[in-house]
Amino acid sequence: MKIVLAGSSHWHADMHLDAAHRCGAEIAGIWDEDAEHARAFAMRHHLPFIADFTEILSSPPDVVLLMGHPSTVPARARAVIEAGIPLILEKPAASSTGALTALRDLARQYQAFVSVPLPNRFGPAVAAFERLRSQGRAGAVAHCQFRLVNGPPQRYAAEGVAWVVDPAIGGGGALRNLGIHGVDAALGLATGGLGLKAVSIKNRIHRALVEDHALLMLEDAAGALFVVEAGYTFASMRPGGDFEWRIVSENATLIDFGDRAICATLDDGAIVDLPIELPATRYRLCMTDTLDRLARKVPPATSIDDYVAAMSLIDTAYEKAGR
Repeated sequence: MKIVLAGSSHWHADMHLDAAHRCGAEIAGIWDEDAEHARAFAMRHHLPFIADFTEILSSPPDVVLLMGHPSTVPARARAVIEAGIPLILEKPAASSTGALTALRDLARQYQAFVSVPLPNRFGPAVAAFERLRSQGRAGAVAHCQFRLVNGPPQRYAAEGVAWVVDPAIGGGGALRNLGIHGVDAALGLATGGLGLKAVSIKNRIHRALVEDHALLMLEDAAGALFVVEAGYTFASMRPGGDFEWRIVSENATLIDFGDRAICATLDDGAIVDLPIELPATRYRLCMTDTLDRLARKVPPATSIDDYVAAMSLIDTAYEKAGR
């Protein structure tokens, strides 16, 4: 498939490029609002450079991966959807849930393929739990914990995207940016709706305009408990941080530490290591699945509807915390 990477200055651009190469996609072009950045990125990777966004719409690829500043992404996403081009929409795609909801409604109107890359949906613990569930071996979910704590907010200034920690642009702090992965995981595993039981959203260390730590406690209609923790409080600028995805059900305990993962099952007494893909390279799994679904003309695993649902729950958490 031919894919255009639109938004080379996004901090995930290199991850998406790696993912596209790994799944055999053809990179049809590189574009960015900063034309010189896109030109340099394209030259560095020996790829075609696209100067004008309208070129993408007039000579459409099989799919556009759109990423960039939340103030301009919605209009460009709208143009891609209205042109009938399948879209992979990187977050943050808007500064508010309202703006994102309008985009979701447009996608529904056009019956558009809009995939949102939330790669931890393809992590080893989630994948192994889904296999057990399909075999009838998982049992009911009891409790889960999703922790994603990275280094300080200065990391985004170093990446040239300081707007991520401007609440008027990014729409929030660690919860909105990182916690959305855990909230999406909880929504994907919950039975019925999720209720917010408790929330803590604080500037514990960095005193930035946005929170550097958030903790949510959620409960689903069946009584399963979900804890989501997100932060910019890990004491290192190196990738990885403090990561743990834990799923506990009647018959299974699955734990993903990022660089290793295990699965224990009561019915056979086994504790096994799971095949691992590092969080930074799980975009490979996400991209492979997305392009496969696009080829088969079936909906994406994570859609803009899922994105809006996670954003809405985070809005509720901010409101409860009085932020």
